[in-house]
Amino acid sequence: MTNTPESPSSLTPSNGSTEHGVSGVSPSSAPLLQLRAITKSFGAVQALKHVDLEVPAGKVTALIGDNGAGKSTLIKAIAGIYTPTSGEILWNGNVVHIHSPHDAEQLGIATVYQDLALCDNLDVVENMFLGHEDMRHRTLDEIKMELAAKQVLADLSVTTVKSVRQKVASLSGGQRQSVAVAKAVMRESKLVVLDEPTAALGVSQTAQVLELIHTLAGRGIAVLLISHNLNDVFAVADRIAVMHLGTLVSSGPVSDYDASSAVDLITTGESARSVSTMAPSS
Repeated sequence: MTNTPESPSSLTPSNGSTEHGVSGVSPSSAPLLQLRAITKSFGAVQALKHVDLEVPAGKVTALIGDNGAGKSTLIKAIAGIYTPTSGEILWNGNVVHIHSPHDAEQLGIATVYQDLALCDNLDVVENMFLGHEDMRHRTLDEIKMELAAKQVLADLSVTTVKSVRQKVASLSGGQRQSVAVAKAVMRESKLVVLDEPTAALGVSQTAQVLELIHTLAGRGIAVLLISHNLNDVFAVADRIAVMHLGTLVSSGPVSDYDASSAVDLITTGESARSVSTMAPSS
């Protein structure tokens, strides 16, 4: 199924509902995000091959795989940076077409990349509202934005950021990650995609980020976690999906896996020790 050009309302589901592509009646059992046979080709190179993936609300789904497995391409398709060559994306059971990061944001998808996209010379409030500033009488409503930033950080149980007026340059890696996630949540995101959130962090900072992930899921937000650190994956994930050479080779509850089966799947694409191994799609 190849995606075809859509009308300007690119988020209109195939069933005719219109509000951000998520209104309309859908089965209560439908996952928040569902990918069906997603394929992405760059010329002769097929980066994704018929990927099927489900991301339920209020759960942490860990997407794992070796370098070159297709993880980055897949999350960029979800984030609207790449348009799949073929396949379908469903949101709350409705088919949607995500042609840009703006489309993804309208749906409620926020992606926090490894570089975090924060401005060191701005303070926490300025970073969290960058591009979405609140105005009052044609001037920035600093008080409203500061109170909102404090509230979001408090809701996420972020206690290590002592002042929302300190420059991001002065924050630790874990604090920066917390600010980037809080910025995403402020947009009322329903799905937060985290790309290697604990990379290069120390033990205590990693613990802060993992606790933040638990908090997001506890608030009913779906989390898609991309990580090479299996210790982190098994610490927070409810579900695991494994990619190998552009194909999703296995997915299921975290209880179906252990470190050995996960490593087998990452390196070879198969494992006799995992009950969730799937035959690659043809």
